[in-house]
Amino acid sequence: MSEGFDPEKLVVREVAPADETGVKELVTAAFAQDTEAGLVHRLRHCGALVLELVAVTERGRLLGHVAFSRVTPADAGPGRELTICCMAPVSVWPEFQRQGVGSLLIETAIEKLKALGEDLVLVLGPPAYYPRFGFDAGLARQVRGPYAGNAFQALALTEAGTKDLPVEVAFATPFEEFE
Repeated sequence: MSEGFDPEKLVVREVAPADETGVKELVTAAFAQDTEAGLVHRLRHCGALVLELVAVTERGRLLGHVAFSRVTPADAGPGRELTICCMAPVSVWPEFQRQGVGSLLIETAIEKLKALGEDLVLVLGPPAYYPRFGFDAGLARQVRGPYAGNAFQALALTEAGTKDLPVEVAFATPFEEFE
């Protein structure tokens, strides 16, 4: 490790404009390619982001990043009034992975999204990882969109997030390259 850190002293905060270059480098390193970094950039600059957080050390080193973008329900059906977002991507520098940085980001973000009034959060990711935060592939099967399967998971943050389903959704335009 290049810099030790105390997980208890990590600060999770919203992304600042000065973080943009560091976030791009972090996301590129976390995925060993720049596709996801490009997605974050396009989501940020098209106004689709609902929440974007970073985890930093006491000395200000950026260790992790998470972004949530707006997902739009179809105009018809019981879920048309739901407020839905998608978590993508979650990134941590490779040398700091599996040390709780990603979990801290996700848990903090879920609380912030509840406070913002989000009803449902979607994610496309490892089925063995996201259920620890309450994400469920069964719930996601009630969400019709471009993604399906056990990697597509949902987390209801309100009662409406479970009772006002099924729902058909559209993801922000930058996700089209992943469909």
